[in-house]
Amino acid sequence: MAKKSDQLKIEKKKGTRVFQDLLLWTLIPLLFTTMVLLVIAYVADINVFDKAKEFTQTLPFVDKEKDDEDSTEDLAMGERVVTLQAEIQEKEAALYKLQEELDKSNIEKQDLLTEQQNLLNEIELLKVQKDDSKRDMKEIISTFEKMSPKSAAPVISKMSDAEAIQILASLKPDTLAPILEKMSVEDAAKYTSLMTK
Repeated sequence: MAKKSDQLKIEKKKGTRVFQDLLLWTLIPLLFTTMVLLVIAYVADINVFDKAKEFTQTLPFVDKEKDDEDSTEDLAMGERVVTLQAEIQEKEAALYKLQEELDKSNIEKQDLLTEQQNLLNEIELLKVQKDDSKRDMKEIISTFEKMSPKSAAPVISKMSDAEAIQILASLKPDTLAPILEKMSVEDAAKYTSLMTK
């Protein structure tokens, strides 16, 4: 019996030894190799878990309900993206139109400013001409005041009515009376009635 119990102890040690050998020579190198491969994949920037998920998606026995939900969400997101892109295009078109209107109004404003400046220049020129004509008229009136009534009356009669009235209305009464006396009765009456209007 001693031999049998020794033999059982030896067989037990052999069974334990086989398990230890299996662990030592198979599982430990396999775990080490797996760890090294994971480190290499990490360094190579490969997501092993995503790759495993993709692989399991291709298997026929994997549940597809989750994929259907994901595809429905993706479809809804796609529609939302299309809607937002359409809104962006509409807003860009409106912005472009507003920019064109702004440019057009700026051009119109510039044209109006140019026209205003031209009108101001024209007004200034007319003022200068008016001042010159006033100066000329004063000189003409001064000349008629120095002339003898006999010489002034025929000259005024030959002028247009507007010019004649302007000169006669500007003369002093002392100078006007003798000039009217030297005119024909019709001319004197005509100019007198025009001056009273």
